[in-house]
Amino acid sequence: MGEELPELPEGSWWDWEVLLWTPAELRLAAGYDLSYHHGLELVFGDPLYVRCPAMFQDPVFRAPTPEERRLVERQTGERPAVLVAFDADGGGPEPVQGLIAAESMEVRAGFVRRGGVGRQLFHGSSTERS
Repeated sequence: MGEELPELPEGSWWDWEVLLWTPAELRLAAGYDLSYHHGLELVFGDPLYVRCPAMFQDPVFRAPTPEERRLVERQTGERPAVLVAFDADGGGPEPVQGLIAAESMEVRAGFVRRGGVGRQLFHGSSTERS
């Protein structure tokens, strides 16, 4: 099973939110203030299992525990190519534990303006893993 610790570029990535979630893609946006723009996206292709709050702060990415690996295998019936785990501030008294299994993961860095109708084009660089 591919465990991944995303290699994030330098930056202020403390605010995070789910930007898009379809059967084909889960896209997380990050920045220091998500009101008008964001500067980082984690794009998961073909997500198989997702445990992630809609909004969170200050995630600490870590290796998945053996229990988390078994949970994903039990729930999906397969070993995913990518398995990402993190602990973050979800706004409650305890940290939330995120777990995302997918066929691929891409880190995209660049300025993306928010608001208006539809999604703005992404400008920046990306790295993809599967």
